[in-house]
Amino acid sequence: MFPNSITLVLAGNWNSSPGDKRMNKTTATMTGPQSALIFLSALTLLTKWRVVGEMADWGPVLIAVALFVLLTPGLLFQLPGKSRVVEFNNMQTSGVSILVHTIIYFGLITIFLIAIGVHIYTGGGD
Repeated sequence: MFPNSITLVLAGNWNSSPGDKRMNKTTATMTGPQSALIFLSALTLLTKWRVVGEMADWGPVLIAVALFVLLTPGLLFQLPGKSRVVEFNNMQTSGVSILVHTIIYFGLITIFLIAIGVHIYTGGGD
């Protein structure tokens, strides 16, 4: 300091900047619907919608929407959880859980729509 200056001592820890503690934590973030699941749902809906005569096949649509809602990370369950392997209804997610839920979604939608071939036809019953 300068020879005739006054040093003001403030309380607290001034050895680190205010954002350091926040940025170094590895906490789960609050999110809404995940973009990967939305993309796979939209892709499924666009590729699997079929019209047989005048009857629309609603099976892929209903399966994709149901799996999307059930497999949204943090809504019903989160795999892997923040502090356990599986956490239920915590409304938080992380990048790893988004990836795991996306792989589970892709596997189940493949089983239901391609291997089993779920079809629900509507209309054309005249």
